[in-house]
Amino acid sequence: MATIDDVAKAAGVSTSTVSYVLSGKRPISAPTRARVERAIDKLGYRPHAGARALASSRTNVIALMAPLRVGVSVPVIMQFVAGVVTRAREFDHDVLLLTQDDVSGLDRVTSGSMVDALVMMDIEADDPRVPLVAAAKQPTVLIGLPQDPEGLSCVDLDFEAAGRLAVRHLVKTGHTDIALIGSPPEVLRRHTAFAERLMRGLRDQAKSSGVTARVEACDSTPAGASEAVDTLLATAPETTGIIVHNEGALPHVLARLAERGAVVGTDMSVVAVCPTDVALSQRIPMTSIDLPAEDIGRVAVDMVMTRLGGEQPSETRLLAPVLTERESSAYGPAAVHD
Repeated sequence: MATIDDVAKAAGVSTSTVSYVLSGKRPISAPTRARVERAIDKLGYRPHAGARALASSRTNVIALMAPLRVGVSVPVIMQFVAGVVTRAREFDHDVLLLTQDDVSGLDRVTSGSMVDALVMMDIEADDPRVPLVAAAKQPTVLIGLPQDPEGLSCVDLDFEAAGRLAVRHLVKTGHTDIALIGSPPEVLRRHTAFAERLMRGLRDQAKSSGVTARVEACDSTPAGASEAVDTLLATAPETTGIIVHNEGALPHVLARLAERGAVVGTDMSVVAVCPTDVALSQRIPMTSIDLPAEDIGRVAVDMVMTRLGGEQPSETRLLAPVLTERESSAYGPAAVHD
């Protein structure tokens, strides 16, 4: 299906020019308008309903609440931001980024006419921000899934399914003692929804598969990763399959395993839940379940624009997890040295 970028390329203009032709918000010369319209007809492009909304009652600004809290991975957060910003541009919208960890900033945005809509990240299971946005006049889309999503629009990776998929992969390759090296303690104390959902999927699948699964919280520092690995190997030395859901800690976990004599892909298997680029940047081939952060950000904007167009007032979209196997599935028991 043709996109607004395809139309712009075919017409030899910018994406914003195509947007202006569609919306009528700025005057466009007759020859340029004709080129754009020919490209639209040729490609069969159909603009999104939200992009056709009249500008008279709009600010053309979307607020993105991405609090930079303790324990979050800023590089991964910025991938979500990139997805939101680039997709919003296709709809001729700017993005107002809110990074504070408080409700007052949200109240300032929703109480006036600063923005047309909101996208909110880092959702907690019982998030105190949700009642405020639920009552706001602006449509809101959550990147994340609270405990009670009734009446809300949410998009995220299906983290429960990701936890189950990781366990099934390890069980299929012969592992019976599995561990999760997970989010930092601060993230777990906040009952951040994605972390709790992944743990729930992992535990449910481990139980149904008849295998042992342990969870170690992990600071995203070299010291924190070393402590998590050392604690795991001291309390459960029979562990041969590790799931890492902590992008910042991942390279340090791998380094500490190597220091302890565990060869990933031989006597230890590791599955990382992270963006693909994070997995590919590791020194060893890394089996991973992709966190498609930019895609999720783009979908969130699509959902916002749909709601601005008066369609589908609430929905939940959970993207199915995809596992890419890059290490050998064979392993053998080997001593892990102190």
